[in-house]
Amino acid sequence: MEYLIYALLLAALVAILLGPVLIPALVRLKFGQTERTDGPKTHLKKSGTPTMGGLMMLAGILAGTLAFSLSATEFVLPALLVTTGFGLLGFLDDFLKVRFKNTVGLRAYQKIIGQFCIAAIIALYAYNSPFVGSKIYMPFLNVEWDLGVFYIPFIIFVVVAVVNGVNLTDGLDGLASGVTLIYALTMAVVFYYMAQAVLMPSDAAQASQTQYSAELRSMGIFAASVAGACMGFLRYNSYPARVFMGDTGSLALGGAIACMAIFSRAVFLLPIMGACFVASDLSSVIQVGYYKLRKKRVFKMAPLHHHFELSGYSETKIVSMYMIITTVLCLVCLLAYV
Repeated sequence: MEYLIYALLLAALVAILLGPVLIPALVRLKFGQTERTDGPKTHLKKSGTPTMGGLMMLAGILAGTLAFSLSATEFVLPALLVTTGFGLLGFLDDFLKVRFKNTVGLRAYQKIIGQFCIAAIIALYAYNSPFVGSKIYMPFLNVEWDLGVFYIPFIIFVVVAVVNGVNLTDGLDGLASGVTLIYALTMAVVFYYMAQAVLMPSDAAQASQTQYSAELRSMGIFAASVAGACMGFLRYNSYPARVFMGDTGSLALGGAIACMAIFSRAVFLLPIMGACFVASDLSSVIQVGYYKLRKKRVFKMAPLHHHFELSGYSETKIVSMYMIITTVLCLVCLLAYV
């Protein structure tokens, strides 16, 4: 457990220390956010706020994880590679936005292709892993569901959905980083519990179980590092934000969350613990689909947090509400492990 705490603190410290260095550099490079003109009018004043702050979180995640988890790497290195891969995809998107001073960046099909490629790689890796395979844990029922070869397309769908859900949730100061902080802290506890449960007295002599426990502990350290990086980033991203994470951060966090769900084999807990991300996904799909069918809007604006904002709620109240809901749902999901 102490390594989880050390990793969290180191990741937070790295992100905090990078702030005074990275933020002025982004300002000098004129890497400022371009706000949508069709969005909430209160957001127009945020134009020019430095973006690509997700680099701070990536640095924190890498530092905290690599410092304390190199004894077992079959889970944690793929998780780091996926997180970094999505971060690089987001960085390219952010760079094109600031380069051409618009909100377009990569074309939708280009982002989807990149996301599907990374998702397919991690799905194939997990499917062929002796510690994961094609079985998914069914929470609260204490049973496993073997999806067979259908595990691969299912995981691809999950990864792409989660990554885009986090990306859509990143629309208010401190929202995506605050919700991810709570989710990652919960997953650190889940991985720690799983690692302890694997090493029951009767199984302690089995080498494979010992190795599996070590892999789970490493993922716990990864989850703690993600939480710490979000905590450090909130130092500069809470309202009023001095820097935005951009797609660099939101896509990276989405990749990290997906990896936690995959390697814990508790993918079905993700829609509960990450209900706020699901709400962002579904509200956007419903809004677009209903408008195409009926030429009417269900929400004042999608994703859902913008609907609340246009309904008169302040940014800080919406962020607080999302974090409280996530905390309650995460605590409920922890009951599946007690």
